[in-house]
Amino acid sequence: MNTKANIIIAGAGGIAEAAGLLLMEWSRVKPGLFIGNRNLPKAETLAEWIEKGTTRLCNVKAFHLPESGVPEAMKSILEEGDILLDCLPGSEAPRMARLAKEFKLHYANLTEYVAETNEIMYLAKGADTGFVLQTGLAPGYIDVLGNGLFRDFCRDHRVETADKLELKVGALGRNAIAPHFYAFTWSPVGVATEYLKKAEVIRDFRKTRLSALSERASIIIDGITYEEDLTSGGAADLPSALEGKVRTLDYKTLRFPGHYAWVDRQLKNLEGKADSISRLQQKMQDAIPHLEDDQIILYAAVEGKDAEGILRRREVSKKILPQKVGKHMLRAIQTSTAAPLLQAAQLLLESSHRGIILQSRIDPVKFLNGEFIRPVYGGYN
Repeated sequence: MNTKANIIIAGAGGIAEAAGLLLMEWSRVKPGLFIGNRNLPKAETLAEWIEKGTTRLCNVKAFHLPESGVPEAMKSILEEGDILLDCLPGSEAPRMARLAKEFKLHYANLTEYVAETNEIMYLAKGADTGFVLQTGLAPGYIDVLGNGLFRDFCRDHRVETADKLELKVGALGRNAIAPHFYAFTWSPVGVATEYLKKAEVIRDFRKTRLSALSERASIIIDGITYEEDLTSGGAADLPSALEGKVRTLDYKTLRFPGHYAWVDRQLKNLEGKADSISRLQQKMQDAIPHLEDDQIILYAAVEGKDAEGILRRREVSKKILPQKVGKHMLRAIQTSTAAPLLQAAQLLLESSHRGIILQSRIDPVKFLNGEFIRPVYGGYN
């Protein structure tokens, strides 16, 4: 980051950890950093963790971010800040966005929650600052990558439409153990939510919504077989932006073979019961362990006929592994989610953007070759 800025991070979990550490290690100009959390000791612990983990001298300030209201100490920090990076659960996103608008802060978040995203799009109208939404891994990086592939495909093959745009991401362990063939590498709430809420897709050039887990298939990526299925939120705004331009577009979550069959059995037992998301979350937490040694598998492809009628396909696959940053080892899910968030922050701080910026409006080449993206994902040509 080339601009001196005061950056406020809301939250003190794993992504907030990574965002704070990456900022201190990789920003060209060291930012002022504030960590807010409803549990002040947790925010203080994270601030100390960042200070001890970076190779650069820094001072990170912790503050109490209550579940409601704005105490005077928090108000003074918001007035001093330039941007709010929202690393809280998606249900908190509208409240954080309202604070950003009220205190004239830029704002970026990570959530895949569709209803909350729509609410922020409405409240951010007329804002004096920029709001980049859904800018983590999926939604986020995968959508900018997919949009870039589509644009390049159309340019290089002299066409305006394509048959398919496929986006796929899996946050996985290195191994898969029966009967669930899975391990948690991130929020159980997010997993249960994406398995049950509707997925926005394009079919026959028109945007529509389909049930999650309704189009299962197998795919081989770099010689390893995975299962894929529709899940909610990962396509960001691409179904709206590319309607009429792509015959089929969807986002699918990658899992090891056998996992989705196990989920089917759990959902069958929940038929007709209320609070299915929380119930599925509990069933998964009871059976599935959390794992630190993780990996991110991602795949994007565009397919269609060129100007001469020859069927063409362009694809990208990547594997992200844990990475040492400063003095700490960060999990793959941490770096792959925090890096796009920080690249979005740089975009806002070094431009004059106002109002909502969705994934389809981000310049793929500049973003995907940014100083926070390249050390995690590699570059984009």
